[in-house]
Amino acid sequence: MTEQPIPRRLPNRTADERTMLREWLEFHRATFARKLQGLTPEQLALRSAEPSAMSLLGLLQHHAEGERWMLGCLFKGEPDVPYFSPVDFGDLTGADEAVVAASWAAWYEACGRSREIEAAASLDDMTAIPGPWENEPVSLRWLLVHVIEEYARHNGHADLLRERIDGISGW
Repeated sequence: MTEQPIPRRLPNRTADERTMLREWLEFHRATFARKLQGLTPEQLALRSAEPSAMSLLGLLQHHAEGERWMLGCLFKGEPDVPYFSPVDFGDLTGADEAVVAASWAAWYEACGRSREIEAAASLDDMTAIPGPWENEPVSLRWLLVHVIEEYARHNGHADLLRERIDGISGW
């Protein structure tokens, strides 16, 4: 199986800042994974309404690349070596089990690496390179809030896509 069950629980309401950021990010990662579970490659590759080419599989690859780039490349300064080529990422209509498995594997790997990076740094540590946001470095705290925001926004997209596929919706 290419997908793994991811437990999800609401973050602690009285936790310290670090724990709260970490738990909210994990909550949104788990929410995202739930939106994709149990679907065929064809369903995962189903595009949303025209003119958008968005699909759940595309969002999975997007999040894998986003985790890799934001925490690995931007924050740590690691080499920018994408998981997917622009061609793979651009048209997923021919997706099969191998593409889906590779996409899940990349996402799990990227999330694992992000967790390692976050755990080893201070919230006040700055990105190794300037980000695309006004070409200035940002703190790990800022970056984590941005990653949470990215998942939250795309979880809304994923909810609509999943509802279109089989009627399942909800947080």
